[in-house]
Amino acid sequence: MRTKFKVAAALATAAVLALTGCSGSSSGGDASGGGGGDGMFKVIAFTSGNQTPVGAWWVKAVTAKADELGWDLTMIQGDFDFQKMNPAVESAIGQGADVILDGYTDVSSIGSIVTAAKDAEIPIFSMDAGTEATDAFATNITTNQQQIVDKTVEGIDAAIGGLDGKTVMVIGHDPHAGIRLRSALAVTALEAAGATVVGGEPQQVTNPATGRTEALNFVSDYLSANPDGLDAVWAGWDDAALGAAQGLSEAGSTAPVTGVDALAETLASIEAGGNMLATVDQPWPQVLDMLITDVEAYQADGTMPAENFVAVDVTLVTKDNAADTTPSDKL
Repeated sequence: MRTKFKVAAALATAAVLALTGCSGSSSGGDASGGGGGDGMFKVIAFTSGNQTPVGAWWVKAVTAKADELGWDLTMIQGDFDFQKMNPAVESAIGQGADVILDGYTDVSSIGSIVTAAKDAEIPIFSMDAGTEATDAFATNITTNQQQIVDKTVEGIDAAIGGLDGKTVMVIGHDPHAGIRLRSALAVTALEAAGATVVGGEPQQVTNPATGRTEALNFVSDYLSANPDGLDAVWAGWDDAALGAAQGLSEAGSTAPVTGVDALAETLASIEAGGNMLATVDQPWPQVLDMLITDVEAYQADGTMPAENFVAVDVTLVTKDNAADTTPSDKL
């Protein structure tokens, strides 16, 4: 059977054109591909984060899986623009499909897609699409946010000889559900260990595109007013962590920094020594394999996932294992 691919930009008109010839929707999950009249299993996949390294990897990896499995795939890339992406996905749903795949898109931002999918009785299988269980998805497989916090806070605690009486800056970005949750959990964990969190809450980066500069400025401004007054920085993602590490280094501080993402630049910085203490490796290839397994079970006989929310273990990356870790931007 020849595999058909359609790559749609995040425009409703493009999605319609890409799906010309598809018949109505299907609630069936069998291998006959009820979403269309050609007998193929029809899949709509979408992500708003395709311009990030992990999001770009997801687009390629899902496309490769679809090719391998003989799926008829429509891929919609949102470029962080939900006003364009959501109508495109809704239009694709209107043309019929068997399954929808969602990658790295917070459930709170795709309410109209969820409604359209429910109306069409098409299940959504998601990766990293929120931080708690919801009936919006057949399943959402993501990483364990509490474990991310536990491992990074423990790393800081060991590096600075205990947290009691120490001052730690937490850097977050509330629009991102995962960062929002883990930043809040980090504040709770640090304060419970006796540390003082700068400002009593996360310092909020306003734009991920300028996150590194904003984090550098947070640290630099604080140290200008409080020389030697910062014992560590906990950052919700690597780009901010790298900015914080730069700010500390430029100020002559040896305070350690932790991040989340395991970017190649971060791993190199950890291996080189200095302020960058650790990051967290989130096993996205493993998560995708788990998601595809669930979709294949549904395709075979309509079996739905046993759980609609799964949190996968993560790995703390330090100088000891950085060389053995595959960078998330090199997947």
